[in-house]
Amino acid sequence: MGRTRTKVKKSAPVVTNSLQSSSNSQTPAISALLEKAQDLIVQCDFPLAHKFIERVLARDDGSVNEKNQAKEMMGVVLLETGEVDEAREAIIPDLASTTSDGSFTPTTISASLSRPTTQLKGKAPSPIQEDEREGDDEAKSNIVRAYIGMVELWMDPEYDLCFDPSASSNCDSLLATALQIDPHNLEALQSLASVRLSQEKPEEALAALRTFPPSLSDTPLARNQALVATLPLPVRLVRAKLLLECGAYHDALDVLEGVLASDDTSVEGWYLMGWGWWLVAERRKEGGEVEGSEGLTWEDIARDSRDCLETCRTLHQSQADPDTPILEHVQELLGTLDALGILPSPVEDDEEGNGDNWEDLSDDEDVEMS
Repeated sequence: MGRTRTKVKKSAPVVTNSLQSSSNSQTPAISALLEKAQDLIVQCDFPLAHKFIERVLARDDGSVNEKNQAKEMMGVVLLETGEVDEAREAIIPDLASTTSDGSFTPTTISASLSRPTTQLKGKAPSPIQEDEREGDDEAKSNIVRAYIGMVELWMDPEYDLCFDPSASSNCDSLLATALQIDPHNLEALQSLASVRLSQEKPEEALAALRTFPPSLSDTPLARNQALVATLPLPVRLVRAKLLLECGAYHDALDVLEGVLASDDTSVEGWYLMGWGWWLVAERRKEGGEVEGSEGLTWEDIARDSRDCLETCRTLHQSQADPDTPILEHVQELLGTLDALGILPSPVEDDEEGNGDNWEDLSDDEDVEMS
């Protein structure tokens, strides 16, 4: 027993030193953590991958490239767990500050996105449960939205990437991949239209905006309008603007009618509706025809434009909307309509008459009851 105690006493400091040394030697390298996180992503163990990436980001001994790789992987993990907006926020701010040295670019992000894309493509066709099919659809949608986010990044003047000589080709490549995953994704097709307009290809832009999933419906137009109505409101507003730029005024006004049916307090919705009717009035004044405006004079259409613009101005002021350029353009258009002698639509007489009738009826009833 004495020898045992002596051995413990002598070895205690050695054991302690050994543990300290072991602890230092077992601190994993950043590269090892990244490799482990990469393996976990491939295995679709995203929660555990998230923890490994957080360990990398919390340390101070990693290189710039390693930190950027960790942020990229964090974006992919957030994407895979359905946190698309958070994924974009994780990627874009650091991307904007590091693209100048070439250490971190949208190309590396799209390479990471290709891994889950390949997994989706590689699934063998088999009868699956409805919830599994919906899960695949959601995964496709998330991946496509991430590609669209990268396209928006390349086109956003805030990050100066749109001035890069490779911007156009990179957008084409990203959208081609997105549309391989989901050929009839309306948001991807809309993003394609935006790129085609920037490339001065309005015919191809309009073709993209008018591409919809195939349907056996007897009323494809109504069905396509219903599909557009499922898009988020900001996406529909962008769609209307793109259609106006393409000269598809009737299509744009249809979209805007749906927007205002969903939210009749939308300042931008009323502005675009007024601007759309203005463009229709201009075309009619020049002798052109626009679908849906048959039987109307250009003055009638200009009056509709004024009514929408007046509503926009009223809402802009009541909501203290910060979008000053919209208000400035509305004021400019209203000034031109004033010069043309286009006045607001008169108040309907029958509405006032109906009010008088109610008052008369009320008086009669009071007399009878007395």
